[in-house]
Amino acid sequence: MFFRKDIDPVKRELTILESKERKLVQKRTNVKESYINRLLEDKVPEKLRNTLERAFEKAFELVFTKGNIIIEKTYNKDDYMYEYENNEYIHSEQNNRKSLKQFSRKSGESKKKNMIISGIEGAGMGALGIGIPDIPVFTGVLLKSIYEIAMSYGYEYESKYERFFILKLIETAMDEGESFISNNNGINIFMESDVYVSDDDISSQIKRTAMSVSKGMLYMKFIQGIPVVGIAGGITNTVYLKKISEYADMKYKRRFLINKSR
Repeated sequence: MFFRKDIDPVKRELTILESKERKLVQKRTNVKESYINRLLEDKVPEKLRNTLERAFEKAFELVFTKGNIIIEKTYNKDDYMYEYENNEYIHSEQNNRKSLKQFSRKSGESKKKNMIISGIEGAGMGALGIGIPDIPVFTGVLLKSIYEIAMSYGYEYESKYERFFILKLIETAMDEGESFISNNNGINIFMESDVYVSDDDISSQIKRTAMSVSKGMLYMKFIQGIPVVGIAGGITNTVYLKKISEYADMKYKRRFLINKSR
């Protein structure tokens, strides 16, 4: 992809990002079910499906009502605010791709750090044959990662609008096929709107997000519940964290660039 030197750096970055997003959409619409999923499809009890879904619902509800205080002890919000404002100042002076990429750099550092945390936690639980009980911990690390991505691009995460946005990001990141296309388009519309989000909207979205995440992680959580063998299932916490975090980063960056281009 080639650009003239006089093209605005924000528009250039947005064009590159949109190209990456089109490739992701194409990839997600041509996904084939894995061999492991096909193998385990008839072996996973229905009760586990329902338990897993409810566990994620409770985890999201817990974090949003009481957990943010705990999560915020794992990072310094003031540091993120300072770095964002510093990056804003540098970009206002330089106005080039290099200064724009500083926002993404901080986000990338946070993602790597949280994947290490998730991998250690998931493998440890898996070695002990613990699957479902680690969900609140995984959810906390997941939201921590998204919060840090949001702050890297100058967004807060505590309002109802932002909570709904985050839940929708997680749901969509775990989707495939037509559902992914529909939800991805919906997010693009939502991030440019100024809609009112109610408590009922949040509650409904928590259920949809829990359903999407539990469906995607079901088979690996089943494996994680088997001692020793569960290490393999536990390590997949990192895989899903990476999948969701990378999608969240793409959407926050898109939102950030669109606001910059106005």
